[in-house]
Amino acid sequence: MAVPARSVLTKSSSSSRRQHPPREAGATVTRWSIRKLTDHLRVHSVRRIRIGRERLRQILHRHKLTFQRTKTWKESTDPDRDAKLARIEHVSSHFPQRVFAFDEFGPLVIRPQAGTGWAPAGHPHRLPANCHKLHGVRQFHGCYSVGDDQLWGVVRRRKSAANTLAALKSIRAARPDGAPIYVILDNLSAHKGRKIRTWAAHNKVRLCFTPTYASWANPIEAQFGPLCTFVIAGSNHPNHPALTRRLQAYLRWRNANARHPDILAAQRRERARIRSESQRRWGQPAARAA
Repeated sequence: MAVPARSVLTKSSSSSRRQHPPREAGATVTRWSIRKLTDHLRVHSVRRIRIGRERLRQILHRHKLTFQRTKTWKESTDPDRDAKLARIEHVSSHFPQRVFAFDEFGPLVIRPQAGTGWAPAGHPHRLPANCHKLHGVRQFHGCYSVGDDQLWGVVRRRKSAANTLAALKSIRAARPDGAPIYVILDNLSAHKGRKIRTWAAHNKVRLCFTPTYASWANPIEAQFGPLCTFVIAGSNHPNHPALTRRLQAYLRWRNANARHPDILAAQRRERARIRSESQRRWGQPAARAA
């Protein structure tokens, strides 16, 4: 017996409607296709539903159910999460010319990197296979001035407290007037050692740590998106010195063209990728689930 097609969906409310995952419905597959879902409803459903594939597609479209990639998501468990986010928002809005951000970008490896670009139809650019990675890895230690919208940094062999301190000193040198500055950085152990905290206290550098699992709160994260797009993606650098030269050339161009539409578009894409709590101001309590 045929049943109304709208019963294919579990619920009709916009906040909770969904398809049953295949395993919940007793199927052996891990994802539904239109054909598999149609066959399952016709044969395996407790209340059998006879419906065509096109009609099922229309119902899914009407209820705004689309075929999407799964995404990872992690809620911050930091007990001081709201206080840290509020402090970052406060200094960024009240003292933007004295706010900086620091983080590492990597690992940088020497191998062909997939990317996108213009090519003749049916003849994409091809990258050679690389089974022997003999160059090791590097880390880009980046510093970002929020008020000036300037990005700089160096490539190091590894993350360490000494390299973090060197980066903080370069940030302090960017404002040599002796007035306090604020540096946003994550909770990596190499960022918060006793030597770093002592130096920061003596040099009027206020360290603003992001909450655990909330790296999106660091403004420099969005700057790494364009760097990856324009330097790493689609590349095949022969060695680390060549990669470093390309990075520095990009930084010079980027700082001279900070408001270029391509840079802004890449920043927006990166923010959308890394930000786990969209449409919410920093420092405000998280909305409770209904």
